[in-house]
Amino acid sequence: MYYKNNKMLALSLLLLPQVSFAAELNQANTAWVLTSTALVLFMTIPGLSLFYGGLVRSKNVLSVLMQCFAITCLVSILWLAGVYSFIFADGGSLQKFIGGASKVFLPDISTGALIGDIPESVYFMFQMTFAIITPALIVGAFAERMKFSAMLWFSGLWLCIVYMPICHWIWGGGWLANLGAMDFAGGIVIHVNAGVAALVCALVIGKRKGFPTTAMPPHNMTMVVTGAGMLWVGWYGFNAGSALTSDGRAGMAMLVTHIGAAAGSLTWMCIEWKRYGKPSVLGIVTGMVAGLGTITPASGFVGPIGALVIGITAGVVCFTATQYVKRTLKIDDSLDVFPVHGIGGITGSLLTGVFAASSFGGLGLPEGTSIMHQVSVQALAIGVTIIWSALFSYLILKVLDNLIGLRVTPDEEVQGLDTVLHEETGYLDL
Repeated sequence: MYYKNNKMLALSLLLLPQVSFAAELNQANTAWVLTSTALVLFMTIPGLSLFYGGLVRSKNVLSVLMQCFAITCLVSILWLAGVYSFIFADGGSLQKFIGGASKVFLPDISTGALIGDIPESVYFMFQMTFAIITPALIVGAFAERMKFSAMLWFSGLWLCIVYMPICHWIWGGGWLANLGAMDFAGGIVIHVNAGVAALVCALVIGKRKGFPTTAMPPHNMTMVVTGAGMLWVGWYGFNAGSALTSDGRAGMAMLVTHIGAAAGSLTWMCIEWKRYGKPSVLGIVTGMVAGLGTITPASGFVGPIGALVIGITAGVVCFTATQYVKRTLKIDDSLDVFPVHGIGGITGSLLTGVFAASSFGGLGLPEGTSIMHQVSVQALAIGVTIIWSALFSYLILKVLDNLIGLRVTPDEEVQGLDTVLHEETGYLDL
């Protein structure tokens, strides 16, 4: 998020929470980050909730909405209790690897405390919304079959063990940031991280009863499109808000975000149209999400041309990955979290090292850095994230499975999680 090039390093340091050099509050920047914070939270509740809720069968719609809502509450408390501090507070001699404990429960925060030129309370909230949506994305991998208690334990432990260190390494001044890894708004920290965890979840928890022979179409496409539209709008806060300023950088981030989404959406639609004879509504909105996830790491570094190429690439690569995971590997990643977010995040993070170059219309690579060198740094950051996320996601799941169990019983799965876990139904029988 912070390390765009060497010329901007001084500005980047101003944005780190442990440093507060700004002489006074910038009201315009504060207003924009406040707005962006609301937009990013809007992505999870109600955006992702409705998007995922419409994609599952009607007997499980409330379970998905409940999971997204509960994750929002759980992550918010854990963020205050220490996750924020161990990402962004000064870690002293351990700074390369983890932050410090000085901001646990925000003991010294006041209305006058600044991060750069915005209030620390606003920065705290903005970063919290990113932490909320990341484990919420993983819900799509185990939808319709995980116990609610197991979901809560997994989400909380995953936030602390997987998200927290990776976020520090890249956004909190850790060792990957020092190497020059470029991730403006979460291609690696959020999408690769959550996508890999989702794949591990799908493999460990196993397939839904009847997959892949039984058709399991979305129960409410109107809900899906509504949620997708909210995600698109909210993503402006996600990417453009990560500039932490209301200037041309935020404007360019918003522009390339929109182009990436549109290009990914149309590309996916055209591939489906050619292959199956008709374009689907599900395809065009999934392509949009793929385009958004893929442009995210590059959004503060590339120009419109780069965004167009990245968006088109997202449509092709993520569509192919979705078909391969479901049809060839027959992995029941229920709502395609890994092929859309994981593969999209990997693709976008690698292409950031290419299209950030000024020769491709980007804002420029660090001085003296070649495209090949930057791509290699991006690949290292991706590889580390994949290994860390896969290993510890697997360990968390196996421990929880042994202690409390991950899945509902086959009979409960057939009945539906809404009734079994929550004693409620999403729709009245008329």
